[in-house]
Amino acid sequence: MAKWFVAAKKADFEGIGRQFQISPVLARIIRNRDVVGEDAIRKYLYGTAEEFYDPVLLCGMETAAAILEQKIREGKKIRVIGDYDADGVCATFILKKGLSFCGAVADSAIPHRMKDGYGLNENLVLEAWEDGIDTIITCDNGIAAGEQIALAKQKGMTVIVTDHHEIPYEESENGRIYKLPPADALIDPKLPECEYPFKEICGAFVAYKLISFLTGQLCKKEMLQKNAVEKLLEELLEFAAFATICDVMPLQDENRILVRQGLAYMEKTKNTGLHALMEVNGILPAQTNKALGSFQIGFVLGPCLNASGRLDTASRALALLECSDYREAVMLAATLKQLNDSRKEMTERCVQKAVDLIENSPMHKDRVLVVFLPDCHESIAGIIAGRLRERYFKPVFVLTLGEEGVKGSARSIETYHVYEEMTKIKHFFTKYGGHKMAAGLSMTEENVDAFREEINRICTLTPEDMEERVHIDVPMPVSYVTFSLVEELSRLEPFGTGNPKPVFAQKDLLFLSARVMGKTGNALKCIVMDDQDKRWEMMYFGSRDVFDAHVTEKYGKKALDQLYEAKGNGIRLHVVYYPGINTWQGTTKLQLTMQHFQ
Repeated sequence: MAKWFVAAKKADFEGIGRQFQISPVLARIIRNRDVVGEDAIRKYLYGTAEEFYDPVLLCGMETAAAILEQKIREGKKIRVIGDYDADGVCATFILKKGLSFCGAVADSAIPHRMKDGYGLNENLVLEAWEDGIDTIITCDNGIAAGEQIALAKQKGMTVIVTDHHEIPYEESENGRIYKLPPADALIDPKLPECEYPFKEICGAFVAYKLISFLTGQLCKKEMLQKNAVEKLLEELLEFAAFATICDVMPLQDENRILVRQGLAYMEKTKNTGLHALMEVNGILPAQTNKALGSFQIGFVLGPCLNASGRLDTASRALALLECSDYREAVMLAATLKQLNDSRKEMTERCVQKAVDLIENSPMHKDRVLVVFLPDCHESIAGIIAGRLRERYFKPVFVLTLGEEGVKGSARSIETYHVYEEMTKIKHFFTKYGGHKMAAGLSMTEENVDAFREEINRICTLTPEDMEERVHIDVPMPVSYVTFSLVEELSRLEPFGTGNPKPVFAQKDLLFLSARVMGKTGNALKCIVMDDQDKRWEMMYFGSRDVFDAHVTEKYGKKALDQLYEAKGNGIRLHVVYYPGINTWQGTTKLQLTMQHFQ
């Protein structure tokens, strides 16, 4: 059972409310997000793209731009090499389109997940050399590709790395020794000497920063027109925002500004492929009259781009973003949607296999779960690991068996830096990389059991570290919810990692009835009554089995049955909820969503 905590951070909420024309409740929620001080609050509420940090603050930016400017002048062939997830695809699109706009002879390549694996590899380097490529520029990868970049340099190619992942290192008596690849320019906010103010930007935003700086330099030399550059950057910003959401970057600081601005642009996008993808998924704002939010990007559109790289080739996703013919774009978008639907079915089957394996073995006692699913498609290992982490609230590794050994993905919890823990026992891996919350790896099959044993042996997680914590913004009876409150809460959007939806709590809320909803029965619609005898709809999208078991344990099977039959006197639960507005068939009303119960 999760532990509930009421945020108790102090500030002059009344004073902040008067200064910024917001309610004390909103001021309290903003403080709970660790937004402190007049400038930070103003930026949080009203920040614009003009407040993005200067790209020149990224180490290597001036060097990379100077190299690219020279290559463009000389007409040298440049190849952008990305990655097969949504961040990598968006970063590739941004760099290729941006460089072409600047007059570069540029093309792109994205590794095939099954054939090539993650990031830059020997095959891609040799293909570039055979194709007469002069300069390779990576995006969303490359910082860990020392050997591959050394090969490219041996072949006489120039290499620029743009990435956002952790820098590989070795521990020594004198501390960490970072292993930097021999590229001609390195841009990565995680570089130890980089003083960029906000480190948590995605690969596509790093790519956007490079194009922004390069076009700015060319404008100063009157090689590009300022109006045309502004139009280009507006289009590219959409995809930096798209990738920021999909790569689960914290929606704080400039990421928050980026995503808020990017969503506004996406609603009126001029990108044919993105427009088609929204249409085939039924979320085109012009047709639904609903604003586009981070949820639609992260859980509807993003998975379609990811499915391309998981089950087919990410080149399809890139082709969609580059497509200018609407009929062709709709066909491509429909294919990506079908791939994602297939991916969902595969995921459900494999998640159930993993749960059965954990529950029916001593593994369920492990603090770090290492689940070996030999027959599982390697492309969905990360999704399965994420689902298991949510269920057990432990770090999870999901390993699969391919033609060249075992491949796997890890998803972690806030109290466990998975990349650092892996680095302590890196001798188990033939290849690995990642950051605090997620990682990827390759290893030999005979090492699986030993790895499971060792990663648990060195684990220092305490029982408290593995308890899910629910942070409540404000204890507030549901009777306090109004349309004006919900409207004001929308000023805190976009919501996501680092800026969660505000949640409230009420003790002993009376539940009168519950009804199963959805095609797969994955939702409950409850009728609850507040302390003023007013009835409310309260939706619940969590596990029905957990809900039923809890009610049965507390009140008995008869009370549960009566709840579903809308009979009896009801039951009382403590609830954590957030309020919203539901419009259906022309009727608009307030609706509550329950996130947790006790």
